[in-house]
Amino acid sequence: MKRVVFPGTFDPIHFGHMDIARRALALFDELVIAVYDKPLKNLLFSPEERIELVRTAFIDEPKVRVEGYSGLTISYAKAIGAQAIVRGLRVFSDFEYEFRMALANKRLDPEMEVIALITSEEHTFLSSTTVKEIAALGGDVSSMVPEFVEKALAAKLNLQGETHNVPLNSLRD
Repeated sequence: MKRVVFPGTFDPIHFGHMDIARRALALFDELVIAVYDKPLKNLLFSPEERIELVRTAFIDEPKVRVEGYSGLTISYAKAIGAQAIVRGLRVFSDFEYEFRMALANKRLDPEMEVIALITSEEHTFLSSTTVKEIAALGGDVSSMVPEFVEKALAAKLNLQGETHNVPLNSLRD
C-alpha cells in the first residue's frame, strides 16, 4: 500500500489544504493528514480542535487518516510507514521554503521522497493566517473554508468581545 503524509498546522484547515489532500488521494492508497502540535507560530485552535476540524473535513473519505504528531516530520513519516511527504505550493516564497525543507529531510532520510503539488489557481491567495485575519476583522470567509470551520472561527473570535491574539498583517487598510 502506498501511503503519503500531508503535514501541517491546519489552523484552520481551508479549501486550499483540502484541494491538495484530494489531489494526493488520487496518487496514493492512503493519505495521513498529520496535524503538528507545537509549531513556532501563534495558533488560534488547540491541537485537539485542529485535528477535529480536519477529521470533519474528510469524514466521508475512507482513504484519509488524521493524526496529531510532534517532533520531526521526517521521523513521523518514517514511523507510520509513509513512502512520501506531500506539500502544497502556492507562491514563489513557498517554493523556497519547501525546497530547503525537502533538502533537509532528504539529508535526514535519503529514502523519503517529498512531493510538491502546485495549488489550484483559485486557492493561491489562501493561507490559514489570511483566513484568520479576515474572520477576525468581520469579513466573509465562506468561500475559503467549509461552513463548520467558519462556525468554529466565529465561536473562537466572537466570545463576548474578548481580545484574541490573531496576527494581523495588512487587511485592515
